[in-house]
Amino acid sequence: MVNEADNKFTWVIKDFSSLQSQRIYSDGFLIGGYKWCLIAYPKGAQVDFLSLYLGVADHESLPLGWRRNIKFSLKVVNQFSEKSSILREAIECFDQKTPFLGFLKILPLAKLHSKDGGFLVNDELKIVAEINVLEVTVQSDASEGSQETNQPIKKTKMTDDGTGSSDLHKETQVGKETIDINGFQVSASQVASVRCIFERHRDFASKVRSNNQHLKSTYINVLLGLIETLCQLPEKLSDDDFDEASAAVSYLTQVGFKVDWLETKLEEVKEKKTKVFTGKAELQRMDEEYKVLNKKCLELKDLVEKQNADVSAANVALSFSDVV
Repeated sequence: MVNEADNKFTWVIKDFSSLQSQRIYSDGFLIGGYKWCLIAYPKGAQVDFLSLYLGVADHESLPLGWRRNIKFSLKVVNQFSEKSSILREAIECFDQKTPFLGFLKILPLAKLHSKDGGFLVNDELKIVAEINVLEVTVQSDASEGSQETNQPIKKTKMTDDGTGSSDLHKETQVGKETIDINGFQVSASQVASVRCIFERHRDFASKVRSNNQHLKSTYINVLLGLIETLCQLPEKLSDDDFDEASAAVSYLTQVGFKVDWLETKLEEVKEKKTKVFTGKAELQRMDEEYKVLNKKCLELKDLVEKQNADVSAANVALSFSDVV
């Protein structure tokens, strides 16, 4: 079931536990003017996890040189509690070589099949995909040479009678000043950060190919969002945060940014997170050991004070009266 209004597709897989196929496909669906499909591995793709992927449904019939940059999410719905649903997000580039992308380990099979887990209800599994097309590139025909052209992104709006009407996606900024920095239009609040990045990494954007200012603004937002993530306390970052950060690094690299320095910092933050995790476990062990030793010290102190009292009581000279 497709909801064009919010770019979502819901896939309900019935009789999930009875499926024998290693790999299953959803029906094709249309979002953003393009055909997609979902691929699931009910028994995992050689792992003990549900594996889930998004694919370009008609990739075999597309012209040479096609490419789609998209932001997408795949959610395994918990039918007992929405808060317990499993959501994975990524920014990826689909092309002839990689028409299918997604997540090898999205949900442990044991958790998926748990009787009270909420993921399988009446043996039905519900998956929701959300797709936002960022950029589509196709190769022009032979008569026009091999030059690539960027196609405008179309967004479908629903009319009162339920039919779809296509208009070019437009974004209007009211009262929001933008400033040009090295060919990138950035908001006033981003100027200081972006200038600092260009000062420290002068050629990091020299190979960015797109001239679409809306898309280049998206690049900057992804970049600053990634940096903001890396500036958080390592212990506050989840595995999902690190997965999204890795996806952002891959996306920025694919569109032409030189971000090896960010990749290094990402690995550094991951190592710090590991040190915090292991360090806290060691601190907890030491604290428990300290409590045991401290209790023994307090007990020993009481014994020492009692012994001192007994010694003091015994070490008293008898008086003449006591002797006589």
